[in-house]
Amino acid sequence: MSGVAILGAGAFGTALACAMSDRVVTLWARDREQAADIQARRENTRRLPGVHLRDTVMVTSELGDAMADTILLALPMQKLAGFVADHAAMLRGRRLVACCKGVDLQRGIGPAQVIEQALPGAVTAILTGPSFAADIGRGLPTALTLACADDAAGAELQEQLSAPALRLYRTTDVTGAELGGALKNVIAIAAGIVMGAGMGDSARAALMTRGFAEMVRLAESAGAQAETLSGLSGFGDLVLTCCSDKSRNYRYGFALGAGTEFDTTTTVEGAATAHAVARLAREKGIDMPLTTMIAAVIDGKVTVDQARDALLSRPLKEE
Repeated sequence: MSGVAILGAGAFGTALACAMSDRVVTLWARDREQAADIQARRENTRRLPGVHLRDTVMVTSELGDAMADTILLALPMQKLAGFVADHAAMLRGRRLVACCKGVDLQRGIGPAQVIEQALPGAVTAILTGPSFAADIGRGLPTALTLACADDAAGAELQEQLSAPALRLYRTTDVTGAELGGALKNVIAIAAGIVMGAGMGDSARAALMTRGFAEMVRLAESAGAQAETLSGLSGFGDLVLTCCSDKSRNYRYGFALGAGTEFDTTTTVEGAATAHAVARLAREKGIDMPLTTMIAAVIDGKVTVDQARDALLSRPLKEE
């Protein structure tokens, strides 16, 4: 089968199907009842209510019916490795675009690298950047980064996946795009904590700035280009997720800061990423105090007040 298929009928996968519905696109849902319901209602009432799916979007729970030349993997980061390994034979020979953000907790690598480990030699890319599923699904203007190490393949994917309201910018710096999308989620949790605890907008601005410095520091140590982190997949995504309660990571952090309950069924990629990155920072000897402290707060090893006091009492330094 030619064309485009999206594996994963969560909010983001459904939104991408809506954005690309100017052509025939297949959306795969793991749950058979969910797939049948979306196909019949033309709406994902569970994950993206209120957004209509055009008839050009074909919904299925049969993975074999969702195989295409180009496959977008809109799966949770911590589920990606297992899925690709389990279905390697079906995925081999296709262009695979990861549409999740984070660092694999067991392997300490990003989504494109996860795919490449399971399928050596595959054409892989990552689609990332500042975006909320509801905005994309409703056709609001959105710009994302498409990162592919193979520049020619990246150009073809850019042309194929761009849509009327979805503008894609291309880069070959896959590592930078992966880390930008992953690390900003950790800082978004921190921003939520700051606002939930009533520390104010000035504190949030300071945290975002110092958090961005940590993002660049780790990315450069991994061979990424600082310029990539200054683009959509880094700085752009950081601003969005740190300043809007549409962000799951921000809302999770806000609940931590305010001491309120949070829906445990909601996927918060930044929580697992904080632990993976804190471990990487220790192993590499990279100074990442914010990330390390967020991981400790999530684990309940320190309180929000203790984290604040520890960060404010660090030795003074040049910027």
